[in-house]
Amino acid sequence: MNLHQMTVQALSGLLERKELSSSEMTESFLNQIRMKEPELNAFITVARDTALDAAAASDARRARGEAMGSLDGIPFALKDNFSVKGLPMTCASRMLRNYKPPYTATAAEHLLKAGAVLLGKNNMDEFAIGSSTENSAYGPVKNPLDARRVPGGSSGGSAACVAAGEAAFSLGSDTGGSVRQPAACCGIVGLKPTYGMISRYGVTALASSLDQVGILARSVGDTALILNHVASYDPKDSMSWPGAAADYSAAMGGGVAGRRFGIVKEYLGSDMDPDALAWVQQAVDRLISAGAKVEEVSMPNMAHCLACYYVLMSAEFHANMGRFDGLRFGLRAEGDDYFSMVTGSRTQGLGPEVKTRIIFGTYVLREAQYEKFFLKAMKVRTLICRDYEEAFKKVDCLLTPVQNGLPFLWGSRQGDSVKMAATDKLVIPSNLAGLPALALPFGSSEGLPGAVQLIGKPFSEAMLLGIADYLEQEGPRL
Repeated sequence: MNLHQMTVQALSGLLERKELSSSEMTESFLNQIRMKEPELNAFITVARDTALDAAAASDARRARGEAMGSLDGIPFALKDNFSVKGLPMTCASRMLRNYKPPYTATAAEHLLKAGAVLLGKNNMDEFAIGSSTENSAYGPVKNPLDARRVPGGSSGGSAACVAAGEAAFSLGSDTGGSVRQPAACCGIVGLKPTYGMISRYGVTALASSLDQVGILARSVGDTALILNHVASYDPKDSMSWPGAAADYSAAMGGGVAGRRFGIVKEYLGSDMDPDALAWVQQAVDRLISAGAKVEEVSMPNMAHCLACYYVLMSAEFHANMGRFDGLRFGLRAEGDDYFSMVTGSRTQGLGPEVKTRIIFGTYVLREAQYEKFFLKAMKVRTLICRDYEEAFKKVDCLLTPVQNGLPFLWGSRQGDSVKMAATDKLVIPSNLAGLPALALPFGSSEGLPGAVQLIGKPFSEAMLLGIADYLEQEGPRL
Protein backbone atom coordinates (compact mmCIF):
# COMPACT_ATOMS: atom_id res chain seq x y z
CA MET A 1 0.00 0.00 0.00
CA ASN A 2 1.71 3.18 -1.24
CA LEU A 3 0.13 5.93 0.84
CA HIS A 4 2.19 8.61 -0.81
CA GLN A 5 0.58 8.28 -4.24
CA MET A 6 -3.00 7.87 -3.00
CA THR A 7 -5.63 10.53 -3.48
CA VAL A 8 -7.14 12.41 -0.57
CA GLN A 9 -10.35 10.47 -1.12
CA ALA A 10 -8.55 7.12 -0.87
CA LEU A 11 -6.64 8.21 2.24
CA SER A 12 -9.86 9.41 3.83
CA GLY A 13 -11.41 6.01 3.16
CA LEU A 14 -8.56 4.30 5.02
CA LEU A 15 -9.18 6.52 8.03
CA GLU A 16 -12.95 6.03 7.94
CA ARG A 17 -12.60 2.24 7.79
CA LYS A 18 -10.01 2.41 10.60
CA GLU A 19 -7.49 0.56 8.44
CA LEU A 20 -4.97 3.22 9.40
CA SER A 21 -4.80 5.98 11.99
CA SER A 22 -4.01 9.60 11.20
CA SER A 23 -0.94 9.30 13.45
CA GLU A 24 0.37 6.38 11.37
CA MET A 25 -0.45 8.18 8.13
CA THR A 26 1.20 11.41 9.27
CA GLU A 27 4.31 9.57 10.47
CA SER A 28 4.55 7.89 7.08
CA PHE A 29 4.38 11.23 5.24
CA LEU A 30 6.95 12.74 7.62
CA ASN A 31 9.27 9.81 6.87
CA GLN A 32 8.76 10.43 3.15
CA ILE A 33 9.76 14.06 3.69
CA ARG A 34 12.84 12.97 5.63
CA MET A 35 13.93 10.65 2.81
CA LYS A 36 13.11 12.93 -0.13
CA GLU A 37 14.09 16.36 1.15
CA PRO A 38 17.89 16.13 0.94
CA GLU A 39 17.50 16.08 -2.85
CA LEU A 40 14.09 17.67 -3.45
CA ASN A 41 14.20 20.73 -1.11
CA ALA A 42 10.43 21.26 -1.36
CA PHE A 43 10.02 22.30 2.31
CA ILE A 44 11.42 25.28 4.19
CA THR A 45 9.75 24.33 7.49
CA VAL A 46 8.66 20.85 8.62
CA ALA A 47 6.28 21.09 11.59
CA ARG A 48 6.78 17.54 12.88
CA ASP A 49 5.66 18.05 16.48
CA THR A 50 2.53 20.07 15.72
CA ALA A 51 1.63 17.68 12.89
CA LEU A 52 1.79 14.64 15.17
CA ASP A 53 -0.23 16.48 17.82
CA ALA A 54 -2.91 17.34 15.25
CA ALA A 55 -2.95 13.73 13.99
CA ALA A 56 -3.40 12.42 17.54
CA ALA A 57 -6.29 14.85 18.06
CA SER A 58 -7.88 13.58 14.84
CA ASP A 59 -7.56 9.97 16.00
CA ALA A 60 -9.20 10.90 19.30
CA ARG A 61 -12.13 12.49 17.48
CA ARG A 62 -12.61 9.39 15.34
CA ALA A 63 -12.49 7.18 18.41
CA ARG A 64 -15.34 9.24 19.87
CA GLY A 65 -17.27 9.10 16.59
CA GLU A 66 -16.80 12.84 16.08
CA ALA A 67 -14.76 12.96 12.84
CA MET A 68 -15.20 16.36 11.18
CA GLY A 69 -15.37 15.14 7.60
CA SER A 70 -13.31 13.80 4.74
CA LEU A 71 -10.25 15.99 5.41
CA ASP A 72 -10.01 15.10 9.09
CA GLY A 73 -6.57 13.56 9.66
CA ILE A 74 -5.29 14.15 6.09
CA PRO A 75 -1.69 15.51 5.88
CA PHE A 76 -1.22 18.64 3.74
CA ALA A 77 1.27 21.47 3.16
CA LEU A 78 1.20 25.22 2.50
CA LYS A 79 3.31 27.50 0.36
CA ASP A 80 5.49 29.57 2.65
CA ASN A 81 3.68 32.83 1.96
CA PHE A 82 0.66 31.62 4.00
CA SER A 83 0.55 32.81 7.60
CA VAL A 84 0.09 30.17 10.30
CA LYS A 85 0.20 31.39 13.87
CA GLY A 86 3.34 30.21 15.63
CA LEU A 87 5.06 28.77 12.54
CA PRO A 88 7.77 30.58 10.58
CA MET A 89 6.74 32.33 7.34
CA THR A 90 9.76 33.29 5.26
CA CYS A 91 8.36 33.79 1.73
CA ALA A 92 11.69 32.11 0.81
CA SER A 93 13.48 35.36 1.64
CA ARG A 94 16.28 36.34 4.02
CA MET A 95 14.12 39.37 4.85
CA LEU A 96 11.66 37.19 6.83
CA ARG A 97 14.04 34.49 8.07
CA ASN A 98 12.96 34.85 11.73
CA TYR A 99 9.37 36.02 11.26
CA LYS A 100 6.46 34.18 12.91
CA PRO A 101 3.03 35.65 12.13
CA PRO A 102 0.56 36.24 14.99
CA TYR A 103 -2.44 34.95 13.01
CA THR A 104 -3.44 32.27 10.50
CA ALA A 105 -4.52 32.78 6.86
CA THR A 106 -8.25 32.21 6.35
CA ALA A 107 -7.79 29.45 3.75
CA ALA A 108 -5.39 27.59 6.05
CA GLU A 109 -7.75 28.12 8.99
CA HIS A 110 -10.57 26.43 7.08
CA LEU A 111 -8.42 23.34 6.51
CA LEU A 112 -7.19 23.21 10.09
CA LYS A 113 -10.75 23.53 11.40
CA ALA A 114 -11.71 20.62 9.12
CA GLY A 115 -9.11 18.52 10.94
CA ALA A 116 -6.46 18.44 8.19
CA VAL A 117 -2.90 17.95 9.48
CA LEU A 118 -0.35 20.60 8.48
CA LEU A 119 3.03 19.00 7.75
CA GLY A 120 4.91 22.22 7.02
CA LYS A 121 5.61 25.13 4.67
CA ASN A 122 6.79 24.74 1.08
CA ASN A 123 9.76 26.33 -0.67
CA MET A 124 8.98 28.89 -3.38
CA ASP A 125 10.42 31.68 -5.49
CA GLU A 126 11.22 34.58 -3.16
CA PHE A 127 8.07 36.60 -2.47
CA ALA A 128 6.46 34.56 -5.30
CA ILE A 129 8.61 36.28 -7.94
CA GLY A 130 9.63 33.63 -10.47
CA SER A 131 8.58 30.81 -12.76
CA SER A 132 11.04 28.09 -11.79
CA THR A 133 11.67 28.14 -8.01
CA GLU A 134 15.28 29.00 -8.73
CA ASN A 135 14.91 32.30 -6.84
CA SER A 136 14.74 31.08 -3.24
CA ALA A 137 17.05 32.12 -0.43
CA TYR A 138 16.78 28.49 0.75
CA GLY A 139 18.00 26.95 -2.49
CA PRO A 140 16.16 25.66 -5.56
CA VAL A 141 13.52 22.93 -5.64
CA LYS A 142 14.08 19.89 -7.86
CA ASN A 143 11.41 18.45 -10.13
CA PRO A 144 10.61 14.99 -8.66
CA LEU A 145 9.91 13.62 -12.15
CA ASP A 146 13.25 14.72 -13.62
CA ALA A 147 15.85 16.37 -11.38
CA ARG A 148 17.45 18.08 -14.42
CA ARG A 149 14.31 20.16 -14.93
CA VAL A 150 12.64 22.93 -12.96
CA PRO A 151 9.42 22.18 -11.04
CA GLY A 152 7.87 25.45 -12.22
CA GLY A 153 7.14 28.43 -10.02
CA SER A 154 6.53 30.26 -7.94
CA SER A 155 4.64 27.44 -6.15
CA GLY A 156 7.29 24.92 -7.20
CA GLY A 157 7.78 23.51 -3.71
CA SER A 158 4.05 22.92 -3.30
CA ALA A 159 3.78 21.12 -6.64
CA ALA A 160 6.92 19.08 -6.09
CA CYS A 161 5.93 17.94 -2.60
CA VAL A 162 2.55 16.67 -3.83
CA ALA A 163 4.06 14.94 -6.87
CA ALA A 164 6.75 13.33 -4.70
CA GLY A 165 4.22 12.04 -2.18
CA GLU A 166 5.42 14.26 0.67
CA ALA A 167 1.89 15.62 1.23
CA ALA A 168 -1.59 14.66 0.09
CA PHE A 169 -2.21 18.19 -1.24
CA SER A 170 -0.99 21.75 -0.88
CA LEU A 171 -2.23 25.30 -1.25
CA GLY A 172 -0.28 27.82 -3.29
CA SER A 173 -0.74 31.31 -4.65
CA ASP A 174 -1.35 32.15 -8.32
CA THR A 175 -0.60 35.70 -9.52
CA GLY A 176 0.40 34.87 -13.08
CA GLY A 177 0.10 31.10 -13.33
CA SER A 178 2.08 30.18 -10.21
CA VAL A 179 -0.19 27.24 -9.33
CA ARG A 180 -1.08 25.95 -12.79
CA GLN A 181 2.39 26.14 -14.36
CA PRO A 182 4.18 24.15 -11.62
CA ALA A 183 1.27 21.69 -11.51
CA ALA A 184 1.85 21.07 -15.22
CA CYS A 185 5.61 20.72 -14.69
CA CYS A 186 5.10 18.12 -11.95
CA GLY A 187 2.21 16.15 -13.46
CA ILE A 188 -0.55 17.04 -10.99
CA VAL A 189 -3.77 19.09 -11.01
CA GLY A 190 -3.64 22.83 -10.34
CA LEU A 191 -6.72 25.04 -9.92
CA LYS A 192 -6.86 28.83 -9.79
CA PRO A 193 -10.46 29.74 -8.99
CA THR A 194 -12.33 32.94 -9.80
CA TYR A 195 -10.83 36.06 -8.25
CA GLY A 196 -12.33 36.46 -4.79
CA MET A 197 -13.61 32.91 -4.36
CA ILE A 198 -10.90 31.91 -1.83
CA SER A 199 -9.85 34.46 0.77
CA ARG A 200 -6.35 35.90 0.43
CA TYR A 201 -6.31 37.15 4.02
CA GLY A 202 -3.03 36.07 5.61
CA VAL A 203 -1.31 35.39 2.27
CA THR A 204 1.59 37.75 1.59
CA ALA A 205 0.60 39.99 -1.29
CA LEU A 206 2.54 40.14 -4.55
CA ALA A 207 0.10 42.04 -6.78
CA SER A 208 -3.24 42.47 -5.06
CA SER A 209 -5.44 42.77 -8.17
CA LEU A 210 -3.96 39.51 -9.53
CA ASP A 211 -3.26 37.32 -6.47
CA GLN A 212 -5.41 34.27 -5.87
CA VAL A 213 -5.14 31.20 -3.66
CA GLY A 214 -4.96 27.96 -5.64
CA ILE A 215 -5.06 24.21 -5.02
CA LEU A 216 -2.44 21.59 -5.98
CA ALA A 217 -3.64 17.98 -5.77
CA ARG A 218 -3.24 14.55 -7.35
CA SER A 219 -6.72 14.31 -8.84
CA VAL A 220 -9.65 16.41 -9.99
CA GLY A 221 -11.86 14.81 -7.35
CA ASP A 222 -9.41 15.86 -4.62
CA THR A 223 -9.35 19.38 -6.03
CA ALA A 224 -13.14 19.64 -5.85
CA LEU A 225 -13.16 18.27 -2.30
CA ILE A 226 -10.58 20.79 -1.11
CA LEU A 227 -12.36 23.66 -2.88
CA ASN A 228 -15.50 22.75 -0.92
CA HIS A 229 -13.60 23.56 2.26
CA VAL A 230 -11.65 26.70 1.31
CA ALA A 231 -14.11 28.59 -0.92
CA SER A 232 -16.14 30.94 1.28
CA TYR A 233 -16.84 34.60 1.94
CA ASP A 234 -14.38 36.34 4.23
CA PRO A 235 -15.04 39.91 5.45
CA LYS A 236 -11.31 40.27 6.14
CA ASP A 237 -10.64 40.17 2.37
CA SER A 238 -12.18 43.23 0.70
CA MET A 239 -12.42 41.38 -2.63
CA SER A 240 -14.00 38.23 -1.21
CA TRP A 241 -17.08 37.00 -3.10
CA PRO A 242 -20.22 36.90 -0.90
CA GLY A 243 -21.92 34.13 -2.85
CA ALA A 244 -23.37 30.96 -1.39
CA ALA A 245 -21.21 27.88 -0.88
CA ALA A 246 -21.46 25.10 -3.46
CA ASP A 247 -20.72 21.37 -3.53
CA TYR A 248 -18.07 21.08 -6.24
CA SER A 249 -17.75 17.34 -5.76
CA ALA A 250 -21.26 17.01 -7.18
CA ALA A 251 -19.89 18.16 -10.57
CA MET A 252 -18.03 14.88 -11.07
CA GLY A 253 -19.25 12.36 -13.62
CA GLY A 254 -21.47 14.60 -15.73
CA GLY A 255 -19.67 14.10 -19.05
CA VAL A 256 -19.10 16.71 -21.76
CA ALA A 257 -21.81 16.01 -24.35
CA GLY A 258 -23.19 19.26 -25.74
CA ARG A 259 -20.45 21.46 -24.24
CA ARG A 260 -18.92 24.08 -26.52
CA PHE A 261 -15.13 24.42 -26.44
CA GLY A 262 -12.97 27.15 -27.91
CA ILE A 263 -9.42 26.78 -29.24
CA VAL A 264 -7.60 30.13 -29.22
CA LYS A 265 -6.32 30.95 -32.71
CA GLU A 266 -3.47 33.07 -31.35
CA TYR A 267 -2.06 30.03 -29.49
CA LEU A 268 -1.67 27.93 -32.62
CA GLY A 269 1.32 29.74 -34.18
CA SER A 270 4.65 28.38 -35.34
CA ASP A 271 6.28 29.57 -32.09
CA MET A 272 4.35 26.93 -30.15
CA ASP A 273 5.98 23.66 -29.17
CA PRO A 274 4.58 20.75 -31.21
CA ASP A 275 4.08 18.66 -28.07
CA ALA A 276 1.96 21.37 -26.40
CA LEU A 277 -0.25 21.58 -29.49
CA ALA A 278 -0.46 17.78 -29.72
CA TRP A 279 -1.77 17.52 -26.13
CA VAL A 280 -4.49 20.04 -26.91
CA GLN A 281 -5.40 18.17 -30.10
CA GLN A 282 -5.61 14.89 -28.19
CA ALA A 283 -8.02 16.54 -25.76
CA VAL A 284 -10.04 17.97 -28.66
CA ASP A 285 -10.34 14.49 -30.20
CA ARG A 286 -11.56 13.04 -26.89
CA LEU A 287 -14.12 15.82 -26.41
CA ILE A 288 -15.52 15.56 -29.93
CA SER A 289 -15.83 11.77 -29.63
CA ALA A 290 -17.88 12.34 -26.46
CA GLY A 291 -20.34 14.68 -28.17
CA ALA A 292 -18.77 18.07 -27.46
CA LYS A 293 -18.43 20.85 -30.03
CA VAL A 294 -15.09 22.53 -30.68
CA GLU A 295 -14.46 25.72 -32.64
CA GLU A 296 -11.65 28.21 -33.12
CA VAL A 297 -11.95 31.63 -31.46
CA SER A 298 -9.80 34.71 -31.97
CA MET A 299 -8.49 36.70 -28.99
CA PRO A 300 -6.17 39.28 -30.61
CA ASN A 301 -5.16 41.07 -27.41
CA MET A 302 -3.52 37.94 -25.99
CA ALA A 303 -0.38 39.09 -27.82
CA HIS A 304 -0.08 41.97 -25.34
CA CYS A 305 -0.75 40.05 -22.12
CA LEU A 306 2.89 39.58 -21.09
CA ALA A 307 3.78 43.26 -21.35
CA CYS A 308 0.53 44.25 -19.66
CA TYR A 309 1.04 41.79 -16.82
CA TYR A 310 4.64 42.71 -16.07
CA VAL A 311 3.86 46.42 -15.91
CA LEU A 312 0.87 45.97 -13.58
CA MET A 313 2.40 43.22 -11.47
CA SER A 314 5.66 45.14 -10.95
CA ALA A 315 3.81 48.34 -10.05
CA GLU A 316 1.66 46.58 -7.46
CA PHE A 317 4.64 44.61 -6.15
CA HIS A 318 6.56 47.87 -5.69
CA ALA A 319 3.69 49.19 -3.56
CA ASN A 320 3.29 45.99 -1.52
CA MET A 321 7.01 45.71 -0.77
CA GLY A 322 7.13 49.17 0.80
CA ARG A 323 6.39 47.60 4.21
CA PHE A 324 9.76 45.82 4.25
CA ASP A 325 11.87 48.72 5.47
CA GLY A 326 13.51 47.21 8.54
CA LEU A 327 11.30 49.13 10.97
CA ARG A 328 8.16 47.06 11.51
CA PHE A 329 9.19 43.43 10.99
CA GLY A 330 11.75 41.38 9.12
CA LEU A 331 15.49 41.85 8.83
CA ARG A 332 16.87 45.13 10.16
CA ALA A 333 20.38 46.26 9.26
CA GLU A 334 22.41 48.70 11.31
CA GLY A 335 22.70 52.23 9.94
CA ASP A 336 23.67 55.73 11.01
CA ASP A 337 20.35 57.15 9.80
CA TYR A 338 16.98 56.06 8.43
CA PHE A 339 18.14 56.02 4.80
CA SER A 340 21.20 53.86 5.45
CA MET A 341 19.16 51.49 7.68
CA VAL A 342 16.46 50.96 5.05
CA THR A 343 19.03 50.61 2.26
CA GLY A 344 21.04 48.09 4.25
CA SER A 345 17.96 46.07 5.25
CA ARG A 346 16.72 45.75 1.69
CA THR A 347 20.20 45.12 0.28
CA GLN A 348 20.83 42.28 2.71
CA GLY A 349 17.28 40.91 2.87
CA LEU A 350 16.12 40.81 -0.76
CA GLY A 351 17.36 38.75 -3.69
CA PRO A 352 18.27 40.09 -7.15
CA GLU A 353 15.04 39.14 -8.92
CA VAL A 354 12.91 40.80 -6.25
CA LYS A 355 15.03 43.96 -6.42
CA THR A 356 14.70 44.02 -10.22
CA ARG A 357 10.90 43.88 -10.06
CA ILE A 358 10.74 46.59 -7.39
CA ILE A 359 12.96 48.89 -9.45
CA PHE A 360 10.87 48.30 -12.57
CA GLY A 361 7.69 48.95 -10.60
CA THR A 362 9.18 52.19 -9.30
CA TYR A 363 10.00 53.23 -12.85
CA VAL A 364 6.55 52.61 -14.36
CA LEU A 365 4.87 54.51 -11.52
CA ARG A 366 7.00 57.64 -11.94
CA GLU A 367 4.93 60.65 -12.94
CA ALA A 368 6.80 60.93 -16.24
CA GLN A 369 6.09 57.28 -17.12
CA TYR A 370 2.66 56.72 -15.57
CA GLU A 371 0.55 57.33 -18.68
CA LYS A 372 3.07 55.69 -21.01
CA PHE A 373 3.21 52.42 -19.09
CA PHE A 374 0.82 51.94 -16.16
CA LEU A 375 -2.25 53.66 -17.57
CA LYS A 376 -1.75 52.02 -20.96
CA ALA A 377 -1.41 48.61 -19.31
CA MET A 378 -4.70 49.16 -17.49
CA LYS A 379 -6.38 49.89 -20.82
CA VAL A 380 -4.89 46.77 -22.39
CA ARG A 381 -6.15 44.73 -19.43
CA THR A 382 -9.65 45.94 -20.25
CA LEU A 383 -9.21 44.81 -23.86
CA ILE A 384 -8.05 41.37 -22.71
CA CYS A 385 -11.14 41.06 -20.51
CA ARG A 386 -13.31 41.99 -23.51
CA ASP A 387 -11.63 39.28 -25.60
CA TYR A 388 -12.73 36.75 -23.01
CA GLU A 389 -16.24 38.18 -22.89
CA GLU A 390 -16.57 37.87 -26.67
CA ALA A 391 -15.18 34.33 -26.66
CA PHE A 392 -17.61 33.19 -23.97
CA LYS A 393 -20.54 34.39 -26.06
CA LYS A 394 -19.64 31.54 -28.44
CA VAL A 395 -18.24 28.82 -26.16
CA ASP A 396 -18.57 27.48 -22.61
CA CYS A 397 -14.89 26.77 -22.01
CA LEU A 398 -11.50 27.55 -23.56
CA LEU A 399 -8.97 24.77 -24.05
CA THR A 400 -5.30 25.85 -24.25
CA PRO A 401 -1.81 24.63 -23.43
CA VAL A 402 -0.48 25.46 -19.96
CA GLN A 403 3.08 26.08 -21.11
CA ASN A 404 5.05 25.84 -24.30
CA GLY A 405 6.29 22.27 -23.97
CA LEU A 406 8.00 20.35 -21.18
CA PRO A 407 9.54 22.06 -18.14
CA PHE A 408 12.86 23.63 -19.07
CA LEU A 409 16.28 22.56 -17.79
CA TRP A 410 17.86 24.07 -14.69
CA GLY A 411 19.69 27.32 -15.40
CA SER A 412 18.68 27.47 -19.05
CA ARG A 413 16.67 30.67 -18.61
CA GLN A 414 18.40 32.30 -15.65
CA GLY A 415 19.56 35.77 -16.62
CA ASP A 416 17.33 35.84 -19.72
CA SER A 417 14.28 37.79 -18.60
CA VAL A 418 12.57 37.54 -22.00
CA LYS A 419 12.71 33.74 -22.11
CA MET A 420 11.74 33.45 -18.46
CA ALA A 421 8.75 35.77 -18.95
CA ALA A 422 7.59 33.78 -21.96
CA THR A 423 7.19 30.74 -19.67
CA ASP A 424 3.97 32.26 -18.32
CA LYS A 425 2.37 33.71 -21.44
CA LEU A 426 -0.35 31.04 -21.59
CA VAL A 427 -1.37 31.27 -17.93
CA ILE A 428 -1.16 35.02 -17.28
CA PRO A 429 -4.28 36.16 -19.20
CA SER A 430 -6.78 34.45 -16.88
CA ASN A 431 -5.23 36.29 -13.92
CA LEU A 432 -5.65 39.61 -15.69
CA ALA A 433 -9.34 38.77 -16.21
CA GLY A 434 -9.87 37.10 -12.81
CA LEU A 435 -11.21 33.92 -14.43
CA PRO A 436 -11.10 30.34 -13.13
CA ALA A 437 -8.52 28.12 -14.81
CA LEU A 438 -7.40 24.56 -14.26
CA ALA A 439 -4.24 22.72 -15.34
CA LEU A 440 -4.65 18.99 -15.91
CA PRO A 441 -2.08 16.28 -16.76
CA PHE A 442 -2.86 15.10 -20.29
CA GLY A 443 -0.62 13.34 -22.79
CA SER A 444 3.11 12.83 -22.48
CA SER A 445 6.48 13.37 -24.16
CA GLU A 446 9.98 12.03 -23.41
CA GLY A 447 8.54 10.02 -20.53
CA LEU A 448 7.14 13.12 -18.82
CA PRO A 449 3.49 14.17 -18.47
CA GLY A 450 2.01 16.87 -20.66
CA ALA A 451 -0.83 19.17 -19.64
CA VAL A 452 -3.79 21.15 -20.93
CA GLN A 453 -5.60 24.14 -19.44
CA LEU A 454 -9.33 24.77 -19.09
CA ILE A 455 -10.56 28.37 -18.67
CA GLY A 456 -14.16 29.30 -17.89
CA LYS A 457 -16.46 32.20 -17.15
CA PRO A 458 -16.46 33.69 -13.64
CA PHE A 459 -17.65 31.19 -11.03
CA SER A 460 -17.80 28.28 -13.49
CA GLU A 461 -15.55 26.08 -11.33
CA ALA A 462 -18.15 23.30 -11.17
CA MET A 463 -18.24 23.08 -14.96
CA LEU A 464 -14.44 23.12 -15.27
CA LEU A 465 -14.07 20.39 -12.65
CA GLY A 466 -16.68 18.25 -14.40
CA ILE A 467 -14.88 18.59 -17.74
CA ALA A 468 -11.51 17.95 -16.13
CA ASP A 469 -12.90 14.86 -14.42
CA TYR A 470 -13.99 13.47 -17.79
CA LEU A 471 -10.60 14.16 -19.38
CA GLU A 472 -8.80 12.68 -16.37
CA GLN A 473 -10.78 9.45 -16.71
CA GLU A 474 -10.63 9.21 -20.49
CA GLY A 475 -7.42 10.99 -21.48
CA PRO A 476 -3.98 9.61 -22.34
CA ARG A 477 -1.52 9.49 -19.45
CA LEU A 478 1.94 8.13 -18.73
